Amino acid sequence: MADPTEAAAGASGRAAALVDTLPDGTLVKRRLPRMRACDEKDEKGKLCAGHLKRWFFCAVEVKQKFGEEIYRCERCRTLYLPDPDEEPRSGSLRY
Repeated sequence: MADPTEAAAGASGRAAALVDTLPDGTLVKRRLPRMRACDEKDEKGKLCAGHLKRWFFCAVEVKQKFGEEIYRCERCRTLYLPDPDEEPRSGSLRY
């Protein structure tokens, strides 16, 4: 059985790093540079590959803990935080 903290390898051989798990079981991972699809695997080892969309309507507690820029997989609902080396994608977040 695979370790739940171990992330699935992406097409480039690297994996998004697991940051945290919310109380409801939702995984929170750090995105790779220019990452657009989820790299989470299910119990059978099948890659999710759902599109990562900006999540504007998350809970206040999640925004306070992780910041304003949060992405969520449209299929498995895994949360992704932006890559710290990449510029914010939103013009409103550039002060």
